[in-house]
Amino acid sequence: MREINELARAFAGIDNSRTMNKFFSEIFTEAERKDFALRWQLMKLLNKNMPQREIASGLKISLCKITRGAKILKNSRSVSYKILNKKK
Repeated sequence: MREINELARAFAGIDNSRTMNKFFSEIFTEAERKDFALRWQLMKLLNKNMPQREIASGLKISLCKITRGAKILKNSRSVSYKILNKKK
């Protein structure tokens, strides 16, 4: 979809977190930003090998969301995997 590509280019053009945070607050609702942050927290916990049921209980989210994240992180070529493991 063309609009998603345009949005990805806009994200890629932002080179610092302060500007990115401002951009996020301009185009996403607070609830959407919280959902993104929750999903990122979930990915970080999965990457630390925390048990899925413990994550579900702690973050109060469904195992379905966690399973999706786990599948992504099993692929060492995924962008999420590379970002989370670049400092290791």
